[in-house]
Amino acid sequence: MSALIDHLGILSNAPGISGNEIAVRRAIRPMIEQHVGGLHVDVMGNLIAHKAGDGTSPLRVLVTAHMDEVGLMVVGYTGDGELRVATVGGIPDRLLPGLTVLVGEESLPGVIGLTAIHRAGKGDLEKAPGVDQLAVDIGANSKDEAKRLAPVGTPVVFSTRFETMGTCCAGKAFDDRAGCVALIALLSGQPFPFEITGAFTVQEEVGLRGARVAAYSVDPDVAIVLEGTLADDLPKVEPDVSPTTTLGLGPAVTVKDSSYTTPPRLLRHFVEVAEAEGIPYQLKQPGVGGTDAGSIHQARAGIPTITVAVPCRYIHSPISLVRDSDLAALVRLVDIAARRITADVIRPL
Repeated sequence: MSALIDHLGILSNAPGISGNEIAVRRAIRPMIEQHVGGLHVDVMGNLIAHKAGDGTSPLRVLVTAHMDEVGLMVVGYTGDGELRVATVGGIPDRLLPGLTVLVGEESLPGVIGLTAIHRAGKGDLEKAPGVDQLAVDIGANSKDEAKRLAPVGTPVVFSTRFETMGTCCAGKAFDDRAGCVALIALLSGQPFPFEITGAFTVQEEVGLRGARVAAYSVDPDVAIVLEGTLADDLPKVEPDVSPTTTLGLGPAVTVKDSSYTTPPRLLRHFVEVAEAEGIPYQLKQPGVGGTDAGSIHQARAGIPTITVAVPCRYIHSPISLVRDSDLAALVRLVDIAARRITADVIRPL
């Protein structure tokens, strides 16, 4: 198993909903600490790593990937000891009934309960229940026991375990643990012409919060955001609609999404490098989703920013699929393109 896939498995299995990324941060630290010159955690919880350059370029370059995943949080209890929960980040309610989950630091097993089909009315079967109609059963015998085992605010994550499936990897939280392992690979490689600051950010899924602080603190000349993005290539419900991205066609370079637009020179630079080096790539269909680039590009006086992402099938669900070749191609593209960034590449047209 390659280091990329090995690291992806470790990080995918780690729990880390937005605002509670501690386990992910602890897993990343030993993977990079021997390859960087400085490492610290800021007040938001971002893990910031500095990798010295060879001194041939004065540019300051920020590369980010967010550690947090979508999940649930305990917000109350039923009278018989089940947990009331709310979503953290964007999760479709229809995915939740019947799922197994892990609750809190002790990873207590739980199941998201629903009225048995034998007792469900016709209306119950025609639409998915909202998260406020569901409860997590952890086997508690009373409300007091449930409160003791899982106080309000306790994080709840999907119980999915990482595995390989043919040429794909399957697991939870590839948005954005796939970006995290790509950043780990970049920080573990040879020095760049300039110092690279790697920021493993927090709370992206609830408002791009950690990246805003990291970008302000680092004040880079250019930023590269590494992500996991929507691959809606299967199942094909609307054959006349182009998928946002497709597994196996390489990393997705963002032209525009709901949070920002890539500067033309920077976009052209990455595309030209991919084509010159024979690296497969695809342009993400414009307008869909948002990333940490949305807050980074507005920091201070403005920062030229680009997002390069691994296509993830079934994103924001209990289990996603990524192609290992797409992940390897992303690392290669960003590594080469970053090394060739000059002042002209980030100069406005």
